[in-house]
Amino acid sequence: MSFSSPLQCGLIAVVSFLSYLIYQYLNSNTNRQKLPPGPRGLPLVGNVNDFPPADVPEFQHWLMHKDLYGPISSVTVMGSTIVIVHDKKAAHNLLETNAIKTSGRPTNVFANELCGYDSILLCQGYNNTFRDCRKLLHRELGTKVSAAQFRYVQEVEVNRQLVRTLNEPGKWLDHLKTTTAATILKMTYGYNIEQNKPDTLVGLIEKVLRQFSLAAVPMAWPVDLIPVLRYIPESFPGITFKKLARKWRNDVRVSSYTPYRFVQRQMAANSHRPSYVSKLVQQLKSQDNTRTLSRNDEDAIIWTAASLYGAAADTLVISLTAFTMAMILFPKVQRKAQEELDRVIGAGRLPNCEDRDKLPYINAIIKETLRWWPVTPMGFPHSADSDVEYNGHHIPKGAMILPAVWWFLYDPEVYPNPESFDPDRFLSPRNEPGPNMEGFFGYGRRICPGRFFADTSLFLNIAQSLATFNFKRAVDQKGKEFGIDVKPKPGILSYPNEFQFAVSPRSEKHVDLIRRVGQKLPLEPSDAGLLGTETA
Repeated sequence: MSFSSPLQCGLIAVVSFLSYLIYQYLNSNTNRQKLPPGPRGLPLVGNVNDFPPADVPEFQHWLMHKDLYGPISSVTVMGSTIVIVHDKKAAHNLLETNAIKTSGRPTNVFANELCGYDSILLCQGYNNTFRDCRKLLHRELGTKVSAAQFRYVQEVEVNRQLVRTLNEPGKWLDHLKTTTAATILKMTYGYNIEQNKPDTLVGLIEKVLRQFSLAAVPMAWPVDLIPVLRYIPESFPGITFKKLARKWRNDVRVSSYTPYRFVQRQMAANSHRPSYVSKLVQQLKSQDNTRTLSRNDEDAIIWTAASLYGAAADTLVISLTAFTMAMILFPKVQRKAQEELDRVIGAGRLPNCEDRDKLPYINAIIKETLRWWPVTPMGFPHSADSDVEYNGHHIPKGAMILPAVWWFLYDPEVYPNPESFDPDRFLSPRNEPGPNMEGFFGYGRRICPGRFFADTSLFLNIAQSLATFNFKRAVDQKGKEFGIDVKPKPGILSYPNEFQFAVSPRSEKHVDLIRRVGQKLPLEPSDAGLLGTETA
């Protein structure tokens, strides 16, 4: 008997799904009493009604669990368990001490298996491929010394940002995005973006990032709730997600292979610029004494390079946007920072990385920016690769673990007046713990490999921006100040809502300084016309 028709395949999938539900229900009843506490679920489907509403940020919704169920709670949906951790010691023990068991990533059928995001380092399981990729990233970015090789690129692009802001102050947030994109793509591929109009490669990658932000939302797609749906033919009524996933999968590959092929052609013509990709290609060819890379080595370079933009671009822009918001809401902080810059640097030059140790308040602003606006309020989810027993709780293999990073950074017992943007909290005599100690950059074997690069980017941008510009509230035609909504948008990343503000040079001396800096910047034409049209 043939089972090739869509109807027959659908019936098989439905029967398989019902059998799966019954098995998971019976199994979950056996283990529920051992799981961390949580709301009582419905038969078969579990806690489908206990997820955050569409307009509520996840961290705010899950925060209610802390008061209702304690520091560690759980929900179960279709037999899959999610553990929410609101205790930083427990998060450290689970994700650092027990990292060998909890460094996996949740199985996301739609995003990973169908859309192909499982090739990106952020989504890879904890396996040999992941470890090989991490080694490459650590070699080039994982220490302060290795990350410093890209400092010149960072300095040049922040200088360009100052010039763009002087010319078009109303586009400050757009300038932040341009600077971040230019820095990361030059560092990764030696690629020069279009500075004054939309860039082809930036547009392609940002489209993929927007798609990822939709694809990766936990339990948001039917196939993540009902995994057997992935076996139903695309032509079956209601299975529209497969066509969408096929398109997004192609976009992922094109956005990853296109810049890599660009570097290959530049290297073949001996016209490449030093970059993460070109250095690794040269090192691995020399190491293996070969003219061509193995498929595994090439894949590792392609996907770690693709991971760099995805991991850094949006997170840096969010942090710098939050910094901008804070300077407007807390003008005394801005003035105090500028007083330090004027005292240490003066108006004759821009602050640079060599000045950093002499600028403690600027460093405190960076820490407070990361604390005040956590980019990933619930962290990036881990999963248990094997059963874990913790404080009498059973965390089953495959369970998703969400560390409540927002709470760790807003706990009033650790950070008094947490809603206030107060850099002095990190200085003597208060010396409150820095956000990097509270999971901001991740945990254990999943800690962000580009954290030193990101830290330098934040320092240069914040120090040079405050040295040359003032940030203040915008006013309407009647002189009334616009309000600012501090609440972030829902999602894995905490994008700020749009807000009105004004940027202006601090003085004519600072205008002259920016113009002098701009005259010294190298002229670098865009490489957009050299990208090619590969479709991987």
